[in-house]
Amino acid sequence: MTTQQKPVVALTLGDPAGIGPELIARLLAMPEAARQANIVLVGDAWLWREGQRIAGVQIRTRPVDSFDAVRDRPDDDTPAWLEMDTVSPGQVRVGQAQAPGGASVLRVLDACMDAALDGHIDAICFAPLNKYAMKLGGLQHGDELHHFAQYLGVTGYFCEFNTLGDLWTARVSSHIPLKDAAAALSIDGIKAATRLIYRSLQANGVEAPRVAVAAFNPHGGDGGTCGREEVDIIAPAVRELNQEGLPVQGPFPADTIFLKAQAGEFQAIVTMYHDQGQIAIKLLGFSRGVTVQGGLPIPIATPAHGTAYDIAGQGRANVDATWQAFQIACRMGATTSIRNPS
Repeated sequence: MTTQQKPVVALTLGDPAGIGPELIARLLAMPEAARQANIVLVGDAWLWREGQRIAGVQIRTRPVDSFDAVRDRPDDDTPAWLEMDTVSPGQVRVGQAQAPGGASVLRVLDACMDAALDGHIDAICFAPLNKYAMKLGGLQHGDELHHFAQYLGVTGYFCEFNTLGDLWTARVSSHIPLKDAAAALSIDGIKAATRLIYRSLQANGVEAPRVAVAAFNPHGGDGGTCGREEVDIIAPAVRELNQEGLPVQGPFPADTIFLKAQAGEFQAIVTMYHDQGQIAIKLLGFSRGVTVQGGLPIPIATPAHGTAYDIAGQGRANVDATWQAFQIACRMGATTSIRNPS
């Protein structure tokens, strides 16, 4: 595969006070990484040197002056390096969420999204960030997904996917209080979340995804005696999706649906609220989980485990989830991007 045929994937170093720089150094030390994509690494030079030092590796890169120089460069599997000056060493305290670090993350991600809008990159894989640091640094939204959506001009439905190997989850409601979760359910919302994860799995290489929809109440509502959301909202949504031609199944009680998925019956589960899926995914494989930003015009993926401030700078970071996130970005970037929409 030539550089021109590979998806162009931007890698970012994440929160400078966390384990992100070390993770990206460990990722790029894997020979198979550069074979999957035309990589452009974006960030501060001192931070990249620090990440390599902590990881105990030295990575050869090829400097470029701009994103538009990446796509047609020579094919020698050497990652491109685009330097940005966003934060100084004196502004960063390892293991602490601070405004300069959050502002740095925003500047780098915004530059990558600009490059995506200009058609210079096909996907983004970012190292872990910290929402509190980003809010201190200027984030105007509740999370990075809503920032991405506004920046990229998204007007349709979008949501986070959490993945673990071959299992993906979507959720109808996300970062809201649990007391508001029932009111957030709707037939249209369930249908939108299900359609989106179905299409996204296809973009990830799954021809005919097997998707299940979770119930909301204990025991799936017990026919309405333990809540009517299944009867009035979830089951009708599943029926309408079937009528559209999507062979999804459900609703299944939440306390058994992940057992079915673990046994291989399903590749995706649409959950009704945040922790309904997050607890199961993180219990099944915390160190390998990935968050995919669904519904955006460009694939964006990141490890799900966060900045791990408690071990930052110690050379102990596990690269498994970053590797999984990078592979998803590569697969989806090859089929779904602003240059090549699905």
